[in-house]
Amino acid sequence: MTSQSQGIHQLLQAEKRAKDKLEEAKKKNGCASRKEKRLKQAKEEAMAEIDQYRMQREKEFRLKQFKVMGSQSNLSEEIEEQTQGKIKELSGSYNKYMESVLKQLLNIVCDVKPEIHVNYRATN
Repeated sequence: MTSQSQGIHQLLQAEKRAKDKLEEAKKKNGCASRKEKRLKQAKEEAMAEIDQYRMQREKEFRLKQFKVMGSQSNLSEEIEEQTQGKIKELSGSYNKYMESVLKQLLNIVCDVKPEIHVNYRATN
């Protein structure tokens, strides 16, 4: 009977060790599971923060783009006005000085003074 009680005692000790190992494995697995959950939660929080930052930057970009594009359309209108003003100014100047310039040009063209060129040699 001693051998039987000794065998039962060994069997109980083996069961206890197995049970302890199972509990230890469950604890480790539980820690790993908690770590995985925490990592997953951290990843989700990071993605939410990234999305929020992206939306903020896109909003700032759209504002800057609107300012630039708005000022470009204003700039083109301003340039168009300046161009029209310059055209009117040049047309007025043309009309004002056209006759006097034409008279000067005709005087120069029609006032021919025939002269012999300095390099001309008389041949005889």
